Amino acid sequence: MNWPRPLLVIQLFLRASRVQRKRAFLTIAAIAWGSLSLLLLLAFGEGLRLSLNKGSSGMGRDLAILWPGDTSRPWQGLPAGRPIRPRIEDIELLRARIPEAEGVAGEIHHWARITWGDTLQTARVKGVNVAFGEMRNHIPQAGGRFLNPIDIQARRRVVFIGHDLADELFGRQDVVGETVQIASVPYTVIGVMKPKVMMGNYGGMDSDHATIPITTFKAQFGRDRLSNIVVQPRRPERMPEVLAELHEVLGAKYAFDPDDGRVFGIWDTVETSQITRNMGMGIQMFLGIIGALTLIIGGVGVANIMYAVVKERTREIGVKMALGARRAWITGPIVLEGLLYTLFGGVMGLMMSVGVIVLLNMLPTEGNEALQLLGKPTLSPVIGFGSALILGAIGLLAGYFPARRAASVDPAETLRYE
Repeated sequence: MNWPRPLLVIQLFLRASRVQRKRAFLTIAAIAWGSLSLLLLLAFGEGLRLSLNKGSSGMGRDLAILWPGDTSRPWQGLPAGRPIRPRIEDIELLRARIPEAEGVAGEIHHWARITWGDTLQTARVKGVNVAFGEMRNHIPQAGGRFLNPIDIQARRRVVFIGHDLADELFGRQDVVGETVQIASVPYTVIGVMKPKVMMGNYGGMDSDHATIPITTFKAQFGRDRLSNIVVQPRRPERMPEVLAELHEVLGAKYAFDPDDGRVFGIWDTVETSQITRNMGMGIQMFLGIIGALTLIIGGVGVANIMYAVVKERTREIGVKMALGARRAWITGPIVLEGLLYTLFGGVMGLMMSVGVIVLLNMLPTEGNEALQLLGKPTLSPVIGFGSALILGAIGLLAGYFPARRAASVDPAETLRYE
């Protein structure tokens, strides 16, 4: 029967594979184990990378946090060592004078006693403006809200509280509308913050804080000097320009050298976020290399088996070549066998890894900070594509080199081969 060349190669492969089922099973199992190891390690690395990115943005994305300091240089006849303390009204000044700033927020901190009924907690109370909520990722739980412009203008006695502080004061009940005493002054709870993961903070975790309108804070505690200024550029790469303009604006008002780096302490989260992303990528690459090495060991096993197959079939190959078999008829089934072993093993490994990942993602992580930071293993399209490339390369190489050796067999020598 005159078979087309591709079908002839497949026919020869099927005939040969029937007599080595046990060997084929062991080979596929080795590839499946290597694929499982590679995919799980990459999935754990992806989950950790996503968790690190989420944690780094828990405080807010692309922010700079500034806190007041002292001048370190004389300026326009004024001595060094002067304290620079921006005030509440400077927030509107900065908004108007820095067009590249997406948002500017101010905050004032104060420790105060917060009571509800017989429950007493001492917590950090922050006076902030409306922009602070979105910039600092203060998202309310269902049924609540953050501060609005009317709260600021009317100096309302309303409070937005962190979820941990709410649990300590009220337990798990719905607290919106409840009245608490902050330093003996009644405030209405308007919202509770959604739980979030934070890898960094200043002044403590947001979940433990109570947030009130900055104008109300000034009226109650008599302070208008800002503890911190928070700025967010329209684009992350414009952060240096925004910070330079901030120094220019406040330097003109408070008479200090705009190039004086000691006037404000600065935490640039754009830089730290890039470091976090690089760290996550490095961890993922490291785990991927370990998984790839495990898979390569399985590929070496495939290659060894294919070499053994070539050795066992030496006489058969010689006879075929003596009878006029073409080179592709000899190499094709061997390359195809290596590729199919690798493919079947890869599919089995993928199915097992998906099952393991589904089971792991069902484990509860709420309340466990270590598991939340580790993240949930995730298979992404990039991981699938990369794994497929590695598997394909291993399968091709595992079949190619033994096939090349088979094609170089001298028919005359094979007749004397034992």
